[in-house]
Amino acid sequence: MTHVEAGSSGGAHSGANRGANWLTTIASLCVGAGFLALWFWLLPGWLGFRGEYTSGAAGWRLIFVIPAALGFAVAIKCMWDFGWAGHGTPAPMAPPQRLVVVGFYRYVRNPMYTGFFAGWFSLWALYGEANRGSLIVALVALAIAELFVRLYEEPTLRGKFGADYEEYCRNVPRWIPRLRAWKQ
Repeated sequence: MTHVEAGSSGGAHSGANRGANWLTTIASLCVGAGFLALWFWLLPGWLGFRGEYTSGAAGWRLIFVIPAALGFAVAIKCMWDFGWAGHGTPAPMAPPQRLVVVGFYRYVRNPMYTGFFAGWFSLWALYGEANRGSLIVALVALAIAELFVRLYEEPTLRGKFGADYEEYCRNVPRWIPRLRAWKQ
């Protein structure tokens, strides 16, 4: 099989592969760090986030720190899985060599996007900066992600992993997570 099964090492922990796994995992986390830097240093200014959220009646919005942290934690865990289980990175120029069907990928096919969007929408609520411009930016980002997934990622994965990916697609939804983890 070409995919990594949940609970299976897939040879990933043998002495010969351990060094390679660490290298791809570190590379995946570095790519992810660059992506996070883009999200945290560029987008807040573009979306008008000012950080004036703790004063007065707006203090209740601090509750959105929790889903924001959880959303970004999901995305970071997925970056780890790309490197450790998939032997690659989230970047299209260095993709995973194995179909990643571990962790959050057993619930939803795109947990990294789902985590990022949950994190960003939570920050949006936290900062209370929803306006027409930021709504347009958010809708454009969602549309770009959807098109990228449908027109590039999914055809590429079908070509690379064939029947294993088709079975995965039949059992794991694209955006809305399953209630129970998929078991092959």
